[in-house]
Amino acid sequence: MPQVTLLTVTHDPTGKNIELFKKLQADIEQLYGELYITVSDETSTELIEMMERSSFNVKIIPKKGAAQARREVLGFGLESKSHYYHYCDFDRLLTWGKDHLTELENTVSIMPNHDYLIIGRTERAMNTHPVEWIKTERITNTICSLELGREVDITAGSCAFSKRSADYIHTHSKEKMTDAEWAMIVQRIGKRDLQYKTVEGLEYHEKTNGVLGTKSDTEKWLARLRLSLIISETAYKTGK
Repeated sequence: MPQVTLLTVTHDPTGKNIELFKKLQADIEQLYGELYITVSDETSTELIEMMERSSFNVKIIPKKGAAQARREVLGFGLESKSHYYHYCDFDRLLTWGKDHLTELENTVSIMPNHDYLIIGRTERAMNTHPVEWIKTERITNTICSLELGREVDITAGSCAFSKRSADYIHTHSKEKMTDAEWAMIVQRIGKRDLQYKTVEGLEYHEKTNGVLGTKSDTEKWLARLRLSLIISETAYKTGK
């Protein structure tokens, strides 16, 4: 079976994911052929040093948002000779490995069968998220599903793709959010088929996946609405 390269990103100023990474490091390193991560320059020094001692190829970048970090790690990962890639937000990967490691291993094993695999959440996994995430992401996913012509959960922070698809994404990605953009680039510009899989492991744990900062309930809803609009508009216009 061809090996899969992991692409991931993190911004973790408090080092909240250090202990969980320690527990899962060996499993993650064994699962992938190569590992690439972009780390914001505001991330905990202890976590950065841990990553640099691990099997990860580490690139420290200025904090300029999730989309830019994802594009950076894709370009970084293309330095490898891999033919297959798994992108997953670092906190999502840790949550997945913590409680559903076998499912993660099984999912990685099928990635070489796909040009682009959208990885979404089961209904149970979706319902572990804060209500403002669930409600706004349902709107985003409805619009993306209309544009793709099939029902998908596009906002779970994970996907897999071939080298051919990676090259298309690397050439054309430029939007403020990549969740829908990458899939649209592959389908509309690359003319490649997309596949879809739901998993239990992309569930929400407050300690691992929670957003830093103190916000009122209204501010939380407004922040998620803004994300929903950006991703939805990207799904509509990319590649047209």
